[in-house]
Amino acid sequence: MTIDWVNFTPWTSLAGGVLIGLAAALFVLFNGRIAGISGILGGLLRWSKGDIAWRVAFLLGLIAAPGFYGLYAPLPAAHVDAGTATLVIAGLLVGIGTRYGAGCTSGHGVCGLSRLSLRSLVATGAFMTAGFATVFIVRHVIG
Repeated sequence: MTIDWVNFTPWTSLAGGVLIGLAAALFVLFNGRIAGISGILGGLLRWSKGDIAWRVAFLLGLIAAPGFYGLYAPLPAAHVDAGTATLVIAGLLVGIGTRYGAGCTSGHGVCGLSRLSLRSLVATGAFMTAGFATVFIVRHVIG
């Protein structure tokens, strides 16, 4: 195993983490809602009156942010080593998992852990364990 020192970005990563934490804290402070992406997106699928605008604005912000960033710095090249079928299946599995887990990594890992939620601690541990196992199997067992 080697470390890619050219793309090792601890300060940029730290700044990104601080911005995510600050945004989640401000979101719950001013909106009284948890910044879990699956819950925000899911709320659009079963919407109630007066609850759509902030959800759409939040999701548009997620989509627009890389474009805004690209105005000031070059965007990293995206390279995905998977076919369309693999990506579709993976997306469906993630969607099913967020329903069974009552939230996604952003909801549990960022917001739930900061609120000292035991359920979020267990869910985040399950996410991490599944991720470690998947990487191990894909890289060392399969190929």
